Amino acid sequence: MDERARQHAPRRESRNALAEALMLRDGDTLRMVEEAVRHKQVMLAYQPVVQARRPDRMAFYEGLIRVLDETGRVIPAAEFIDTIEETETGRRIDCLALEKGLLALARTPSLRLAINMSARSIGYRPWTRTLERGLRSDPTVAERLILEITEGSAMLVPELVIGFMSDLQKRGIAFALDDFGAGFTALRHFKRFQFDILKIDGQFIRNIHADPDNQVLTQAILSIAQQFDMFTVAENVENAEDVATLTAMGVDCLQGYFFGAPTVSPGWLAPRESRASA
Repeated sequence: MDERARQHAPRRESRNALAEALMLRDGDTLRMVEEAVRHKQVMLAYQPVVQARRPDRMAFYEGLIRVLDETGRVIPAAEFIDTIEETETGRRIDCLALEKGLLALARTPSLRLAINMSARSIGYRPWTRTLERGLRSDPTVAERLILEITEGSAMLVPELVIGFMSDLQKRGIAFALDDFGAGFTALRHFKRFQFDILKIDGQFIRNIHADPDNQVLTQAILSIAQQFDMFTVAENVENAEDVATLTAMGVDCLQGYFFGAPTVSPGWLAPRESRASA
């Protein structure tokens, strides 16, 4: 081995060790989620979305999927969603999230709730059957259900998403484009999507009161939303200064830890129902 090869060998070994560690971690994560899904050890954590000008008034809640590991620890989606996104387990997680969201809507007539889904679940028969059962069980559910699709997911199959949204919007269901600004939405598709709600990615929102660049970018996003008659939500709002800035800019709704962390036991959910959701 020549001198250059010897110098680069430790670096290659380090990269290989890291890759192997990541593969093992992803494998463990997938197995943990598969086991939780198999036994339906999942629940929703609810985070409030408030009206910007009347933060004492709730616009809706977002139901965020959680799984329980073998010790009973609650695992947020951020820790596993990337690993399972392209797998059958990812589709089953979408089904369980929708099932629990529909149940919450049926039990609480005053509730409006957003549930996350992947564009990969469009056309997945178990997901479609879950939705149809929920809509048949309560005729008010459709107008209180919001389906959130991330910008990146929507761009995977834009034509399919457009048709899917059009069909369900006719039945009263609203759609939110989640994490807007995190991906690369082609404007030629954006004009046709016709989302009802645009959620601005938190990278533009955190400490926006002290960041003139993000203020300009967020104002541009708000202009786009206004042009296409979309309701706006700022994500990851964490302090009073950002609340004041975003409200002055004209954002419709605010979501973040300043108003409440996701909780599996919201005040409107009876304790027995909270336990039953697990």
